[in-house]
Amino acid sequence: MKNIARTALFVAAVMLGQYAVAQPPARKKDDAKKQEQAATYEVPLSQRAKSQYPTNETPSEVVWKRDIYRVLDLKKEKNASLYYPVQPIGNSMNLFTFIFGHILDNSIVAYNYNIDGYESFIADNRVNPREMLENYGIYYETGEGGVLVVNPSDLPSNEVLSYYIKESYYYDQRTATFHQRVTAICPVLHRSGEFSSEVTKYPMFWLKYDEIAPLLAQQGVVSSSYNNVSSMSLDDYFTKHCYDGEIYKTVNLRNLAISQYCKDSTAVSNEQAKIEKQLDDFRNGLWGTSRPTAVAADSAAVASDTAVVSNKKDKQSARAARKKKSSEPKAKKSKSGGSKSSGGAKVSVRRQRR
Repeated sequence: MKNIARTALFVAAVMLGQYAVAQPPARKKDDAKKQEQAATYEVPLSQRAKSQYPTNETPSEVVWKRDIYRVLDLKKEKNASLYYPVQPIGNSMNLFTFIFGHILDNSIVAYNYNIDGYESFIADNRVNPREMLENYGIYYETGEGGVLVVNPSDLPSNEVLSYYIKESYYYDQRTATFHQRVTAICPVLHRSGEFSSEVTKYPMFWLKYDEIAPLLAQQGVVSSSYNNVSSMSLDDYFTKHCYDGEIYKTVNLRNLAISQYCKDSTAVSNEQAKIEKQLDDFRNGLWGTSRPTAVAADSAAVASDTAVVSNKKDKQSARAARKKKSSEPKAKKSKSGGSKSSGGAKVSVRRQRR
């Protein structure tokens, strides 16, 4: 028995030793892979640069907030600033060309567009630039040090005809202010099939606005067809809400887009107008500039009830006054034309002769 126990102990020690010897290379391989992934997605923007451009993230303790998703059609005049020029002209370029170049040089982190349409800004959801280029059929070359190089003419910037943006509306009770800010951007690729003219939309990736805002502040954009001077930056364009977008989804309990619970286009338009009005009513109702429809209706009903009650009280008061007057004794008329009241002295008027 002792020999069997010793043999089993020896075999266990040998196996443990083999595992200990084999484990470090595997662990080193995993560590190297993780370091490579970390280097791929590293954002070289320095802390000093970030401190020079502070971002205003949505406070976590706000008392009211609503998140809205809009689609920006680049064919609209107000959104054309994001589309032109399609090909770079000197330092002038459109939004997609600008952000895509920074994704390739690892100064911007892109995140996968999930099937539910919601953004997820976590490390596991980061986009691999090489895989993205291959998935969308974008021709690229590998330069020195493994740098991905894409010729501007090979970029599908002319096919990015819309953007999805996420807005956050919230009331900050600490400063008693209402805010509307963009929190995420997603370029949408429009492509038609080889044997069909039907256009298919491909949302490419999500970008966290607070991460790209310092870079957007450095790129100018032409905001007018009448003045071709770059009058604002891309960050100013989004911060000042110079775009025009329709609501296609809100954060709701059922996790549904508007088109999923509205039966036709008319219902969709009505729902969009309803959401816009709810946002305007809340904002305008904060400081009494105007009241929401529901509040105004309640106030009108209260005023109507008050008027009815007041009218009833007036009628009751008039009836009581008439009743009181009728119960008072009437004064008797005297033969001389005067009046005689009960218990009172006679009053006579003599005319003096002239």
